[in-house]
Amino acid sequence: MDVLDLSKFCLRLGDSCLIMAHRQSEMCSKGPFLEEDIAQTNLGLDLLGQAEALLIYAAKLEGKGRTADDLVYKRPERHFFNFMLTEQPNTDFAFSVVRQYLMTLYLSRVYETLAKVDDETLSGIAAKAIKEMTYHQNHLTMWVKRLGDGTEESHDRIQTAFNELWMFLGELYEEDALDLKMQKAGYSVSGKEMKDYLMAKISSDLADATLEVPEYEFMTTGSKRGIHTEYLGYILAEMQYLQRAYPDAKW
Repeated sequence: MDVLDLSKFCLRLGDSCLIMAHRQSEMCSKGPFLEEDIAQTNLGLDLLGQAEALLIYAAKLEGKGRTADDLVYKRPERHFFNFMLTEQPNTDFAFSVVRQYLMTLYLSRVYETLAKVDDETLSGIAAKAIKEMTYHQNHLTMWVKRLGDGTEESHDRIQTAFNELWMFLGELYEEDALDLKMQKAGYSVSGKEMKDYLMAKISSDLADATLEVPEYEFMTTGSKRGIHTEYLGYILAEMQYLQRAYPDAKW
């Protein structure tokens, strides 16, 4: 396994966890009730912990003397490789639930694979993350069903969220040269296997929630080449402001 390939693989995964954690942090104080407000915040904290562990390892493997903080606060937008899905805003509670639900399904499958690799650092990160993702998946699936099979308004809102976020799903099973290398080394599953897994789980959960699987097939692409939606720039402007204003400040 080429260490630079492994570094970029960890960077991609860490970036998606990082940006999702930021979006989840925006949910603080915006939950529908107090207990759920705390739950949503804790989802973000779990993702932030995963992002930190992955980016620390990515920086170490890179061997350029950079830290996880450098990777987070000093990279421009085109040097981030998170999925476009993770950038999508908290339009309403249903959008937040659907975005996190889709990414949680993906991450659960990724960590199941990484827990078995012959790399103590990555398998350790994955083993801890699997426990967190089990809770995330149960919690978010509950909300998909609760909103889908709830009131007419809640049903319409979450169906709209699935319809509008569906075009970002394709990147979760899209493959490039790095993906093929990681599959060959046993660090990831094939795009077909990931797609089949996602579609089977989503179809089952949506049927239980009296929701419909969106029919259109257009899927976005580009995040693995550093191409993003307009939302990432705003996220980074907020996230990186202090470091940009006071470079390398010491507390």
